[in-house]
Amino acid sequence: MAKELIAYCMKTKKKEAMLNPVITRTSKGGYCAQGATKDGNKMALILSEANALAAIKDGSAKKGW
Repeated sequence: MAKELIAYCMKTKKKEAMLNPVITRTSKGGYCAQGATKDGNKMALILSEANALAAIKDGSAKKGW
């Protein structure tokens, strides 16, 4: 089973699992996961290269670049 990405939701002020995360590259070369909560609120998470590639490899996120 794939590991979930957990991010802070600014609207509900809670840490929640990210649904359908897509990992993209920033303009400076960093990695960012973008997804939504179960309520449909958008959320983002800044990741290290190792964590981003591990999330793509184990299937918990899609590659978006």
